[in-house]
Amino acid sequence: MSLKDKLIIKVYIMKQSYGRRKFIKTSTVTGIGLGIAGSFLPLFSKGFSAPGKRVGIIGLDTSHSIAFTKEMNSANASSEFGGYKVVAAYPKGSLDIESSVERIPGYIEDVKKMGVEIVDSIPALLEKVDVILLETNDGRRHLEQALLVLKAGKTMFIDKPIAASLADAIAIFEAAKHYKVPVFSSSSLRFMSSAQGVAKGKIGKVLGADAFSPLSIEKTHPDLFWYGIHGVEILYTVMGTGCKSVVRVHTEGTDMAVGTWNDGRIGTFRSARSYGGTAFGEKGNAVLGPFEGYKPLLTEIIQFFETGTPSVKAEDTLEMCAFMEAADESKRRKGASANLDEIWDRARKEAQKKLKNLI
Repeated sequence: MSLKDKLIIKVYIMKQSYGRRKFIKTSTVTGIGLGIAGSFLPLFSKGFSAPGKRVGIIGLDTSHSIAFTKEMNSANASSEFGGYKVVAAYPKGSLDIESSVERIPGYIEDVKKMGVEIVDSIPALLEKVDVILLETNDGRRHLEQALLVLKAGKTMFIDKPIAASLADAIAIFEAAKHYKVPVFSSSSLRFMSSAQGVAKGKIGKVLGADAFSPLSIEKTHPDLFWYGIHGVEILYTVMGTGCKSVVRVHTEGTDMAVGTWNDGRIGTFRSARSYGGTAFGEKGNAVLGPFEGYKPLLTEIIQFFETGTPSVKAEDTLEMCAFMEAADESKRRKGASANLDEIWDRARKEAQKKLKNLI
């Protein structure tokens, strides 16, 4: 490890000794209070040049891999995709989640028909592509796989969930900052035109919001991380960051997580059979939905590949992870409130241990 790397890690560890609120108050830069200030805008808004248009996929265990490839590799691909094409893919992917693993053989054949080369390792993939879609359905594998991409210096989109824990998510963003590689993560639900309209001021200041999505639970992930992330992403699109505590009500077949923001606003996530919600604003209310497919998200990803600037800040993605972990903590406490500061403190310590061994 070089002296420069040691100094970077030392500074990182020193910053972690501050409490989350104390660091935010004393920092002169808007950021997540964890050592990565203001997402990646200061690093990549100047001097970034798109490396090329060859797209590589890691993980053929999700329908997203097929949907994105169909859009980009179509003979009639939208001009919004800027000529980007999926040229190669590494299929693994989930290793022990049966519903994901069983998709891989079929999806391999699907992408091969669209002109995609299948490779047997991530290093082999990285030699053939310019940018990466990390699509592995299992968030537990994202940190391990993302590090290989970051060390290779490849701009990367990480599909939901960014990781299977807040600690891993922090580690991914810190590693990205260390290696100076742009990273972006989001659910496609964030880019529904209705949600974007509210986020851009259609109903004035948002006073509160209710969001919902399916909540299929996968035992290897915290409850909301696997599928509830879609509804949580809708909620954060219109509410923004600043949640301080979460109370979760859980009964057989129903879940609701109620978040209280620092300014007194309340936002809720509810399990449901569809996607959507309602935003309450100064100038009226707005229905959030319906889901409009993957094209809006893919358009944002291509813009990210071109500019190196993500349309979702690191602090937003990380606070969603904190919200979802707080919901699990409240469930363990049988509905008692879980404070996000507790969740952040615990996750920072875990991330710090991971980074000492990985960077």
